[in-house]
Amino acid sequence: MNISGNLGSVFVIAMAVLLGSSLQAQQPKQRQVDVEPTSAGDLKITPIVHASLLLEWGGKAIYIDPTSQGDYTGLPKADFILITHTHGDHLDVKAIATLRKEGDGTIILAPEAATKTLSDAKSIAGGIRTTLAVGQTSIAVEAVPAYNLKHARASGQPYHPKGEGVGYVLTLGGKRVYIAGDTECVPEIKELKNIDITFLCMNLPYTQSAQEGAECVKSFRPKVIYPYHYSGQDMQILVDALKGEQGIELRLRNWY
Repeated sequence: MNISGNLGSVFVIAMAVLLGSSLQAQQPKQRQVDVEPTSAGDLKITPIVHASLLLEWGGKAIYIDPTSQGDYTGLPKADFILITHTHGDHLDVKAIATLRKEGDGTIILAPEAATKTLSDAKSIAGGIRTTLAVGQTSIAVEAVPAYNLKHARASGQPYHPKGEGVGYVLTLGGKRVYIAGDTECVPEIKELKNIDITFLCMNLPYTQSAQEGAECVKSFRPKVIYPYHYSGQDMQILVDALKGEQGIELRLRNWY
């Protein structure tokens, strides 16, 4: 038995594995990016992970619910950070600190419950409209209540009580973009009008099923639907349920 030869082969193989891992680690993450035209320039949409995404518009970076689960390598620092509620997969202080600019360069918007953790965040509640501005770029924002109607813990406490969380409708160059946060299909969602793009959660038992999500989409009929926060759900159910729905484009992206 040629021990030295075998050891040499093992060494070569080990080095190749290490080199391959190193090269793989150095390669930038391949992200799925969509570009939507608006009346004031393109809107660039980058899904990150779970319920976190990046919207780039007007030269500004808008992050929703950044989380340490995500890879933000190579992405711009945040001009705006929007938080939907206080759960740790949506309100992640470490991730926010990584993305925010120095000083007062980043505006953070959050529901009141979240401002107990983010003391410098601007507070908003469901039904409130406001405008966020950095430099010459301003964004009209409407907060939409986000809560459970029927899905609850064994104690009967809703996973997301009414009044604690919000979703957001952003107007970007005439395009209305709705990010739902964690919610079931509450009446305030069904009343939304003229939504161009929506990000809708589907994750039992915390929010809603894929079938419930499909019925929700049919109720307010956005032009484009991105299901997100859908861990463990069968997206084929959503695909089948929306088949034949004219004027609704379903975009499945890899959030996990």
